[in-house]
Amino acid sequence: MLGVVLAALLLAAVAVACYARFVDDRENYPRAIAYAGLRAVVQLAVVALVIGWVVRRLPTLLAFVLVMYAVAVRTAGRRITRNGTWWWASVPIAVGALPVVALLVAVGLVPLKGVALIPVAGILIGGALTATVLAGQRALDELRSRHGEVEAALALGLLERDARLEIARPAAATALIPGLDQTRTVGLVTLPGAFVGMLIGGASPVMAGAVQLFVLVALLAVQAVAVTVVLELVARGRITRPR
Repeated sequence: MLGVVLAALLLAAVAVACYARFVDDRENYPRAIAYAGLRAVVQLAVVALVIGWVVRRLPTLLAFVLVMYAVAVRTAGRRITRNGTWWWASVPIAVGALPVVALLVAVGLVPLKGVALIPVAGILIGGALTATVLAGQRALDELRSRHGEVEAALALGLLERDARLEIARPAAATALIPGLDQTRTVGLVTLPGAFVGMLIGGASPVMAGAVQLFVLVALLAVQAVAVTVVLELVARGRITRPR
């Protein structure tokens, strides 16, 4: 029954996207929805098979976290741009997520064990990925649509970096909105996965709430850093799009 329901929901999502003609010069969204759903099935099946073996040894645990990071970089970079500058997405994701993960391990809040490290690292790397993609896309879109204003700022004597920052900064900052809304409405509208998972696992509501609060605040820090770094990279011309 689970398989039937999942297939029906995926087909419904594809059908609605086709009906609404969600296609642009970057993406064929009906096809992307179908591909994402099928890919999720395969990936979760593989992870379910190997995760028990991975968490038993520290080298394989760290290698798994590194694979998570590499996939996030590739996904974010290719979503922002199709040219050779995509690999710069590695910088905001690393600067945003990895220091926070290292700090949590160093102070003992997250033990160096797979059962704890992998989910926390995945949440923080995923948050940095989302913020990097949204900030990078919106900054580049804004620079393309308001190119004349950048030229005007240059004519007034601003440096190219400063001119691009003035135009792209407001658009890039909107990448923080999903994380802000999630934090503002937690417990009232949404009950995120860490909270629900701990409750199902037998933790007290107070402990589950404390862990979820820590995750949300850590995400805010990670995403703020990621947005700042990717904006700087766009302003300096490190991340670009083909003309």
